[in-house]
Amino acid sequence: MTDIDDRPLGPAVLRGLMCRCPNCGRGPLLDGYLTVRTACPACSEDFRPQRADDGPAYLTILIVGHLMAPLILWAFVAFRPSPLTLIAVFATGCVALSLFLLPRLKGMIVAIQWSRRMHGFGAGEAASD
Repeated sequence: MTDIDDRPLGPAVLRGLMCRCPNCGRGPLLDGYLTVRTACPACSEDFRPQRADDGPAYLTILIVGHLMAPLILWAFVAFRPSPLTLIAVFATGCVALSLFLLPRLKGMIVAIQWSRRMHGFGAGEAASD
């Protein structure tokens, strides 16, 4: 007997990063900025078991921090801007990058949970097998 992965992780993660349904890739995953829909409007996949919680925020902080910290150091050494200019430019950059990444990382975490059947995703399928 061979185990066939009917929910491959790679495509699910890519769909999640695009804020699309990890099952079909057609329906939107989010309703608004960060609210996960209860179900996909295209394929009716149930998203109620998702538990993204603080994961997307932690990943956003990790990514933004690791990108911006070296850039701040480089900009300060290379250009010697005034402190107010440095703060204004990099605060704007940090906020913009955080706002861009947060919903995409939430979609990715929900897609990982769906793909690995975590927190009750796919619980109804076991009864029908």
